[in-house]
Amino acid sequence: MNKLVIFVSMRKFIQTMNFKRLKPFVFIALAAFVSGCGLFGKGGRGESSRTTGWEYNAEETGNIPNVSGYEQEAGPGLVFVQGGTFTMGRVEQDVMYRNDNYPRRVTVASFYMDETEVSNQDYREFTHWTSRVYPGDVAKIKAITPDSTVWRKKLAYNEPYVNNYFRHPAYSEYPVVGVTWEQAEAYCAWRTDRVNEQILVDKGIITHDNTQAGENVYTTDTYLAGIYQGTEGDDPVENPDGTTRRPKWEDGIMLPNYRLPTEAEWEYAAYGLIGNTDGELLTDRKLYPWNGAYLRDDKKKDKGQMKANFVRGRGDMMGMAGALNDNADIAAPVFSYEPNDYNLYCMSGNVNEWVADVYRPMSLNDVEEFNPFRGNVITEYRRDQNGQLMRNQYGELVKDTIAGMDYRNTLDGDPNSQVVEGDTWIGNEKETDGMYIQDDRPGAFSSLIDDEVRVYKGGSWQDRPYWLVPGTRRYLEQTKGQNDLGFRCAMTRVGSPEGF
Repeated sequence: MNKLVIFVSMRKFIQTMNFKRLKPFVFIALAAFVSGCGLFGKGGRGESSRTTGWEYNAEETGNIPNVSGYEQEAGPGLVFVQGGTFTMGRVEQDVMYRNDNYPRRVTVASFYMDETEVSNQDYREFTHWTSRVYPGDVAKIKAITPDSTVWRKKLAYNEPYVNNYFRHPAYSEYPVVGVTWEQAEAYCAWRTDRVNEQILVDKGIITHDNTQAGENVYTTDTYLAGIYQGTEGDDPVENPDGTTRRPKWEDGIMLPNYRLPTEAEWEYAAYGLIGNTDGELLTDRKLYPWNGAYLRDDKKKDKGQMKANFVRGRGDMMGMAGALNDNADIAAPVFSYEPNDYNLYCMSGNVNEWVADVYRPMSLNDVEEFNPFRGNVITEYRRDQNGQLMRNQYGELVKDTIAGMDYRNTLDGDPNSQVVEGDTWIGNEKETDGMYIQDDRPGAFSSLIDDEVRVYKGGSWQDRPYWLVPGTRRYLEQTKGQNDLGFRCAMTRVGSPEGF
């Protein structure tokens, strides 16, 4: 039926009704009907291309694919962080005199972030799944298990934490510690696969397969590549001609990867500036994730209570018996204290958190104003001589760095980064190769400044207030962990920055 005829007939029908009483309902029904007919270019099968006029998702026009009205959903555990501009870097005196974090104005795109640190319970899901799927692979299991020996001290009785902190249910909601940067990255990759697998199960596209093992393991990459078979569910993706197919990335069914936040994202989210703006004006100075420059709560109900978990003075981890001011001797449960204006918990204190960035002292060459990040390594999938994608023994696609696309080692310009004995810094002519040793030159020595040293931020239960300021930064080799260092995940926001 001609769409104009349908519209005119509907209008005549409305005119015969009690318009005042039925007006809201009539307009809702009319809107739904019109939308379904595609009168205004919306909808599924009836939508037409603005380029050719051909109908989308129609068999007679070759099933040109189109998904309209897509809106990203937040993955499990994530909250939306609306991006914007802020001053990244030091906001108070550089008491460590490192001169590695000068203030600069940058813009961060909208993204999603875990509302809490990853807890012991969260991480135990990872180790449980790995132990079940690869029961005899001791190396695989050991590679992802947190190092509980980080609790050991020569002159402290911390052995109970070695045995209990990660495994005992009393600490299930405490942040996981003793994880390396590499383990945090592995957790993000595993979480991506499990979340997307569950999405496909919930939509009836596949069914749970608790027998998967070895190369027959679901990963998002292998599924999209058509390698992982799995078991088809009762509601597969259906083409207009009635045939079924696997979902594609273009369908918008699966979510982007969970990952570690960049340093800029983490710092921006920690401040929670969204609650301190009047239009485009920042109304209050932000030193911590909460308002003002004070560490105690000034509200009547909790007046005088600490707003984060940190060290107040020498030997004072939690205050006096009967009046514990932060209710935590070591770390506290992940939902402790009040969240900031992005509804993120414990962005200062409790435990430090890994971020994605490679550590470098800041310099005038660090001038990217949009989504600043140091650590890009561009990869591609490895293929065999027949052009087929290659997998490792765990069913994961093998990736190789594209030649010349490792951007961790970029021009720095900081003479203090030069660590080769006897060499001198010559303006901006020397690249970062001079910052650390990659050969056997006589008399040469190296430092922690290399491509496998990562930034961590936030301060912890055993840090002084200085490190609670989001602008501060420290670094550690990506293969090491600490008893006050954890992490949380982030996810890229696709589409508009508004989040609605």
